[in-house]
Amino acid sequence: MKTQAIPYTNHSEKNRIEMVDFYNEATEDYEFWSKDFNMHFGYFSWFKTNLFKRDTMLNEMNAQIMKRLQISTTKNRLIDLGCGMGATMRYALNNFKNVIAYGATLSDFQVKKGNELLKGKNGIIIKENYNNTSFQSNSFDSAIAIESFCHSGHNVNSLKEAHRILKPKGRLVIADAFLKKNHNNLCCGGKFAYQKLCEHWSLEKLETHHYIKDKLEELGFTNIKIEDITYRVAPSVLHVPFAISGFILKKIFRFKNLKRESLHNLKGSFYALLSGLHLKSFGYYIISASKQ
Repeated sequence: MKTQAIPYTNHSEKNRIEMVDFYNEATEDYEFWSKDFNMHFGYFSWFKTNLFKRDTMLNEMNAQIMKRLQISTTKNRLIDLGCGMGATMRYALNNFKNVIAYGATLSDFQVKKGNELLKGKNGIIIKENYNNTSFQSNSFDSAIAIESFCHSGHNVNSLKEAHRILKPKGRLVIADAFLKKNHNNLCCGGKFAYQKLCEHWSLEKLETHHYIKDKLEELGFTNIKIEDITYRVAPSVLHVPFAISGFILKKIFRFKNLKRESLHNLKGSFYALLSGLHLKSFGYYIISASKQ
């Protein structure tokens, strides 16, 4: 997520700083979740994924994102807005020889370690604010945001910036958790899980998928498609308690203390699982659209 910063409220600035600190300190812990450093949930597909092998579902999510980008055989410049360690970028580069991939993140740790994993193969991660990048307008054929726009509260500025840097007919694909109703209308259990999830994962807030659709339309995006994939994502979410247990035991056996950010990450994972049980309040969606 750089250059001249967009205005933040005090709360947003505090959240941004906490989020950067969180990922600088906790990113390396994600190896307990995915050997490829996929920092997102997975997508279950019959005959293609294994319920007991989490990485097959995590990489299938990458495959589903790529499918919706509709990448042709011509050169395709791809930007991952909130790229983490660049796992989705690496997946794209390994499966599409015509792709040149860029990643945007505010985490210095992710820039350094992510570029080491990319090894310079038609991909680079740079320190950028995905709400206000230094890229020229109409620069990219494809843009993706996998569980990243939530860190700025699904802010309309994220969508505006994606629209600006995409070429005409460029594709945007977002994969994320969204509310199904306004947060004020959540039940007591749903509201508790939601508040704790935002607190421990440094999320500004979550929006509804209806809000995102309306804003995409206002910006001039077309071919907008909203897909509820909650039940496809659920099997990977159910891995959370087992992954947390394994991570804690690993630390104990190695006589290592859990960092503050690691504890927040683990608690956030637990509340993500708890949120997923409130199906009337939360859902996981893939949203795709084209720039006119």
